Amino acid sequence: MSPQVLFMFVLGYFALLLGVAWFTSRNSNNDSFFIGNRNSNWMLVAFGMIGTSLSGVTFVSVPGTVGDFTGDVFKGFGYFQVVIGYFLGYIVIAFVLLPLYYKLKLTSIYNYLEHRFGFFSYKTGSLFFILSRTIGATARLYLVINVLQIFILDRMGVSFTVTTSIILLMILLYTFEGGVKTIVYTDTLQTSFMLLGLIVCVVYILTHLNLNVSTALDTLSIKGYTDIFNMDPGSRGFFVKQIIGGAFIAIAMTGLDQEMMQKNISVKNLKDSQKNMMTFSSVIVIVNFLFLLLGGLLYLYILQNGGAYDGKQLLLNGTNVIGDDLFPTVALQFLPQAISIIFIIGLISALFPSADGALTALTSSFCIDQLGLKRRNDWDEKKKKRIRLIVHFSFTIIFFICILVFKLINNKSIIYVILDLAGYTYGPLLGLFAFGILSKRYIKDGIIVTVICLLAPVLTYILSKNSAYLLGGYQVGIELLIINGLLTFLGLWLISKKELPSNTVLRAV
Repeated sequence: MSPQVLFMFVLGYFALLLGVAWFTSRNSNNDSFFIGNRNSNWMLVAFGMIGTSLSGVTFVSVPGTVGDFTGDVFKGFGYFQVVIGYFLGYIVIAFVLLPLYYKLKLTSIYNYLEHRFGFFSYKTGSLFFILSRTIGATARLYLVINVLQIFILDRMGVSFTVTTSIILLMILLYTFEGGVKTIVYTDTLQTSFMLLGLIVCVVYILTHLNLNVSTALDTLSIKGYTDIFNMDPGSRGFFVKQIIGGAFIAIAMTGLDQEMMQKNISVKNLKDSQKNMMTFSSVIVIVNFLFLLLGGLLYLYILQNGGAYDGKQLLLNGTNVIGDDLFPTVALQFLPQAISIIFIIGLISALFPSADGALTALTSSFCIDQLGLKRRNDWDEKKKKRIRLIVHFSFTIIFFICILVFKLINNKSIIYVILDLAGYTYGPLLGLFAFGILSKRYIKDGIIVTVICLLAPVLTYILSKNSAYLLGGYQVGIELLIINGLLTFLGLWLISKKELPSNTVLRAV
């Protein structure tokens, strides 16, 4: 299909988003931007969060892992081990963290750290969120932008730098005013198109291969593509590590993440917010399974259309399409034009939810947590809005720089990069919140808290790189996050005291 035609659909989709943004952002204010005036519909939030959680990584990278047996982490349906862990983690968020956030009526969830510990802990937690979400969001953005670049814009003579600039400008335009109030609706729209792209591609390939879901699973099982549980304790993909690690990743990357939680706490009350979380968690399990099924079907499709697989490479016309290149290659070069268009719309729909929410949440966190915007009674609403818009634009520039860095790295399967980076950046947040909720000990807040949170990832990195030597062949994998959080927890324990001031917030349950 002509890249110009595909690009026109991208522009048309963006025009639709701008229309939704204009309609929803009318009469918006700072509370609309930060928490949607605490009036969001829980069903819309739950549905929209699916798109935010999945992003372009699930849409492109997860299907490519199914037949990629070159690594030692995910083989076959092995990623589903992590998905099981996600579900367990979401239960903890619904019944432990959300009650805490609603009891304290938080706009930024990191205000909890100020209630519990003090100023330095609060600022440190916020800074680690800013670092974590910036890296994670730009990695996801890079993945989708790179697909658009390779399959559409390179053929139009547009550079990667220009592509990135245009897409970030699009995101900036429709999030500039409405913030969370707008994103609740745009995420719902985008999740719908993403799921449409997934279902249409699965149904078409099943039909083309003369299979139904049952016979497809049987065929994939014969090839070893449906294996879920890795029973090797020494492997990075061992099922116990993957499930427990997945649970903690969900807790950290969703429950301790301002982007995800600001949508939850924008819901009217705790009960509806918990409904949102449990509905979202159930649907996310089903959707991830469908993406894994799609991955297996894509491998079968390639092998029936001239591809060759030698266990390490999936060669098609002399090019290795294993990993992140698999789904885009099939969708844009082999499927009918209508399916290609649906794929592009689904891909774009996977791109925007992972970026617009991150940009809004980072702006919220920096304005509220670092600049103290809501506490500045000496600033009027107009000045606060001007500062918020400057911060929003500044993070757009930071996103641009980070995406170019990922382009230089050019990793073949970005999902591994994101999970590893999350282990390092979210670990201190996990340790801070865990210490606050699970212990009754008191710490004298100060710069020492920041030092502990910085040292923990460094020690985790050293242990990870030397684990095989130090631990008799054991390889640290997804449990990076747990180790990092535990080191932070232990560091806080060492500087803590038994006495706890009576006005300190311990828990909400």
